[in-house]
Amino acid sequence: MPELPEVEVVRRGLETHVVGRRIGRVEVLHPRPVRRHLAGAEDFIALAGGRLVLGANRRGKYLWLPLDSGDAMLAHLGMSGQLLVQPAGSPDERHLRVRFALSDDTELRFVDQRMFGGVSLSPEGADLPPEIAHIARDPLDPMFDEDAFVARVRRRHSGIKRILLDQTVVSGVGNIYADEALWRARMHGDRLGTRLRPADVRRVLEAVRQVLAEALLEGGTSFDALYVDVNGQSGYFDRSLHAYGQEGRPCDRCGTAIRRVTFMNRSSFFCPRCQPRPRVLRADRASETGAGTSPV
Repeated sequence: MPELPEVEVVRRGLETHVVGRRIGRVEVLHPRPVRRHLAGAEDFIALAGGRLVLGANRRGKYLWLPLDSGDAMLAHLGMSGQLLVQPAGSPDERHLRVRFALSDDTELRFVDQRMFGGVSLSPEGADLPPEIAHIARDPLDPMFDEDAFVARVRRRHSGIKRILLDQTVVSGVGNIYADEALWRARMHGDRLGTRLRPADVRRVLEAVRQVLAEALLEGGTSFDALYVDVNGQSGYFDRSLHAYGQEGRPCDRCGTAIRRVTFMNRSSFFCPRCQPRPRVLRADRASETGAGTSPV
């Protein structure tokens, strides 16, 4: 699933190619991608058509386009969603789901093979759609409250990786960048928030910021053709990964083989030497296992 760098790359493309354009005809070619617009596809078409796009914003992994009506078009890419800007009349993509004709003879297209993503209209949501008001700010947001984040992490009796993936605590971080940040911070993902010093949390936060910023410079991480920017271009940060997906390869820091373990129906990758498992009391071990993280 796209994380902050991938979604931010798309947002920047929308800012360049869509902001300032007026939406003309809207076509919903499959109802599932507009399922979150509870009033239905016809209402979605009526509210989006004719509106001027005033901006392109992001909160975590969500995108929204403020419209001149005061509403917002809210989008989530899911696992395979793409927002592409194409010349009007160019061939349709195989998995094209929603088409927005724009006033400069281009089209904004929502393409989604697996259809876990979607678009919807948020009434009066131009400033911040209420549907995503619970999503925390991300670490690159100028208004991110670092002290509040540190305090919140240290109150959580969960592994630090699970905390990083909680979008109500910090947004935009997913499995890939959590593993990369924890490798940089030399911290195992099972370390409990309650057992971290403020300096430990700040070290992890700085590693998260570094990874996200570097991934942005590379256009994000693309493992297949499903993640691309609005022009259909892939990112290249996968060439810079030190932990995620590197099982069996030598750690770039110490040479120990990177290990993979099951984590929340996914995988975690870490260096067993640079990121040793924490020593915890039996009660902590039972709590962590029950919470779904790897036993320690």
